Amino acid sequence: MTTRIDTSRVREMFEGGALNLENNINLVNSLNVFPVPDGDTGTNMTMTMTSSVKEMAAVEENRMDLVCQALAKGALRGARGNSGVILSQIFKGMASVLGDSDEVTTKIFARALKAGSDSAYDAVTYPKEGTILTVIRLVAQYSVKISSKKSNFEEFFKLILTKGAEVLDATPDMLPVLKKAGVVDAGGKGLLLILEGMYNVLTGVKMEKTAETEAVSLPEMQSEGEFTDSHDPDEIHFQYCTEFFIINLFKKTTLSDIDKLRDKLNKIGDCVIVVGDLSLVKVHVHTNNPDKALGYALQLGELDKPKIENMVEQNKELKKKKKAPLKPTALVSICTGDGIAKIFKELRVDKILEGGQTMNPSVSNIVDLVDSVGAKTVYILPNNGNIVLAAEQAKELTKAKLVVIATKNIPQGIAAAMNFNHDANEEENTEMMRRAIQNVRSGQVTHSVRDTEMDGFELKNGDIIGIYDKIVAKGSDINEVTKALVEKMLTDDSASISLYYGEGVDKETADKLVEELTEEYPFHDVMAYEGGQQHYYYYVSVE
Repeated sequence: MTTRIDTSRVREMFEGGALNLENNINLVNSLNVFPVPDGDTGTNMTMTMTSSVKEMAAVEENRMDLVCQALAKGALRGARGNSGVILSQIFKGMASVLGDSDEVTTKIFARALKAGSDSAYDAVTYPKEGTILTVIRLVAQYSVKISSKKSNFEEFFKLILTKGAEVLDATPDMLPVLKKAGVVDAGGKGLLLILEGMYNVLTGVKMEKTAETEAVSLPEMQSEGEFTDSHDPDEIHFQYCTEFFIINLFKKTTLSDIDKLRDKLNKIGDCVIVVGDLSLVKVHVHTNNPDKALGYALQLGELDKPKIENMVEQNKELKKKKKAPLKPTALVSICTGDGIAKIFKELRVDKILEGGQTMNPSVSNIVDLVDSVGAKTVYILPNNGNIVLAAEQAKELTKAKLVVIATKNIPQGIAAAMNFNHDANEEENTEMMRRAIQNVRSGQVTHSVRDTEMDGFELKNGDIIGIYDKIVAKGSDINEVTKALVEKMLTDDSASISLYYGEGVDKETADKLVEELTEEYPFHDVMAYEGGQQHYYYYVSVE
């Protein structure tokens, strides 16, 4: 029977929570409400937890206050997406209570859960019930209620897990969109998996990293055009930062071959990251022999988007930049797709961070981006509803004053960037960009990733779907679905239609759609731009 847990056991419990979540990452990702290829709640929560556990492991002294400070710090810096940010706030609140005691009782742990719930609710301007917030709130309230009677941690945890499962099962009744999709809340499920992992540690249940987990790709974020692997030039042993994707893997290539590639790269360099599966592999390595790294990769499949950078020269340039005076203002953007990035650059965005659907940057990534731009005031365009909260959290950590313009998609971001003025003050810029966002209507065309019924449509895996706040069109032809979407988006006062085409659509197909829309809507300006984004065939903007 365990009635008190010390610092070492607290570390082990959070490590167990992280491992159990990671082992079930695909399950959590599959609970995405919309049947589109951007279900990344599990990925975001796992990467947030991984950052926390890593920060805790770096604390050498076995002191509860220091370990809990690391827990909160690691969670905040690693927080990705709305679910990751909320989880970081739960940990922040828990750490504030746990850190005040050398040993933790069930009463203290219950108070920590309550503080975590309060902190998470404070971080969300308009909290929705039926989400991870509901799960942590009701679990925390229940834990406080029973903690005076249940001093045995094993019994205490078993009861709160049972309560959490009841609350999670009820989330579809609280949030209609969950009921329509036939799923429970993904964030709430992730939280319970963390608590279950903690319980496994308490009861001695052994957990191992599964083969499925090892095959999951956890994206690494990089700033577009900005070197992020900073080192003292005198300490650089491997000069070239080498990155590339391996696509169209050969039929003979196996998961074991991907593991062997990682081993080979470790022999010729350091900072090796090899993530992916038999559909796509992303590689990052510091080496003095980039030719060998590329050669190894060519044994598995085709190369895509190779990038080789001289870190010694980049560090010299970084030092020059640090000596330069700060600019008054700068505009940065988060996006994915070479074409989209090019458009933002043409709109004089100072720096771009790669990220978006399935690749939500962490708070730390955003802080690094903002601090690297060299300006006193930095405006940021998140361009994704799942990144806005992380950008808001970054305000606490940036050296510059950070102004978040809450763009929730690429068309809104482009409209905001077009209305940014380096010479205007903060109030004027904020007003101009927010007004521009309100005047643009945004839609997306993608494909369903599962069989389901939603918004009055019977969807099959692979169906092309058009989304304008909800699913408004479906079919088997990308352009036909896009035309149906545009029809839903147009109003009497609209004058222009902009199409940003991504992977799966070539220029000829996009040009054909422009011709058809121009013929159907002769009084509208219709333009197509290469976006290069993944997962979404078209972003559609109507103004």
